[in-house]
Amino acid sequence: MDKLAVNIGKLHLKNPVMTASGTFGYGKEYLDFIDLSRIGGIFVKGTTIRPRQGNDYPRMAETPSGMLNAVGLQNKGVDYFVSSIYPEIKDFNTNVIVNVSGSTIEDYVECTEKLVDLDKIPAIELNISCPNVKEGGMAFGVCADSAADVTRAVRRVWDKTLIVKLSPNVTDVTEIARAVEAEGADSVSLINTLLGMAIDINKRRPVLSTVTGGLSGPCVKPVALRMVWQTYNAVKIPVIGMGGISCWQDAIEFILAGSSAIQIGTHNFIDPAISVKVVDGIKEYLDRNNIGSVRELIGALEV
Repeated sequence: MDKLAVNIGKLHLKNPVMTASGTFGYGKEYLDFIDLSRIGGIFVKGTTIRPRQGNDYPRMAETPSGMLNAVGLQNKGVDYFVSSIYPEIKDFNTNVIVNVSGSTIEDYVECTEKLVDLDKIPAIELNISCPNVKEGGMAFGVCADSAADVTRAVRRVWDKTLIVKLSPNVTDVTEIARAVEAEGADSVSLINTLLGMAIDINKRRPVLSTVTGGLSGPCVKPVALRMVWQTYNAVKIPVIGMGGISCWQDAIEFILAGSSAIQIGTHNFIDPAISVKVVDGIKEYLDRNNIGSVRELIGALEV
């Protein structure tokens, strides 16, 4: 087996480097910059049961060492994905994973059912940071019971690899991780964005139309590493780490903390070829240190 290969449940990755949902479009937008066959997988942008226009502008803002976004899951809906996007991306020589979002459990289940028969979609990632409209807008992922409920419901209709994306905006991320593991999640991915805001001091108004938004970029990396390490030590299923990864050294840190694979997000906007550079950097690190497989590094942090 290749020294870079890893498995996430039944999902085989040629290497542990993937791109995060919402930062890589559907992959085809990056074809001029990288050879997609060189990375382990692509998480396509958030997909919902019905089309969404997203939030009003402005919905992005730069911050020190990061960015805020409040795009609002803008997409044309799962039916459009199945009919128009999937045919264009299904033959990519890498794993194509759909990020599934919703406002009710029924939304998640219905959206997932539309994807079941797509042979070239080997896994889905549940975005449980979405507002649960039946619970007054509280995100599914901030409560262990609601996280378990949506995972259980989707697991009933999805027999391929099920990844649940965890929110960092909680007191104890391991409680949520254990809850979704108990309901059949094959893996957890973390972290999603941290809640933040920015203010225009001249207008005395929030920069974002939504007041608050999701913070990502290098500034969140220490928080993400901590949560990955905590989660790795709390569950038996594989952990996919993300949050501020901008070089191969960052990726090695996440792997040592317990990540079986990693996702690169915000840095795709800065360097569209970063994912391939990280693959090369990990390979060189293994060779230089005479490490036979990246799997030897997973969770190898000495504390």
